[in-house]
Amino acid sequence: MADKLVVRPKRSKGDDDYRIISIRIKEDLVAQLDEIAKKTGRSRNELITTLLQYGLNNVVIDEKEE
Repeated sequence: MADKLVVRPKRSKGDDDYRIISIRIKEDLVAQLDEIAKKTGRSRNELITTLLQYGLNNVVIDEKEE
């Protein structure tokens, strides 16, 4: 009886601090992402996350109206 199979509850989706979202982007941006992915060995998802994080860390909000 010592050799028991232990099965634990599966983590709910999103428990890893990630969320799945859907966005629409132009074909040329996809092509650019794919080219960078090919050159760097990174996934499209990794690149998008890195680029978004960089943008959020460096954004400046101009309060002037257009």
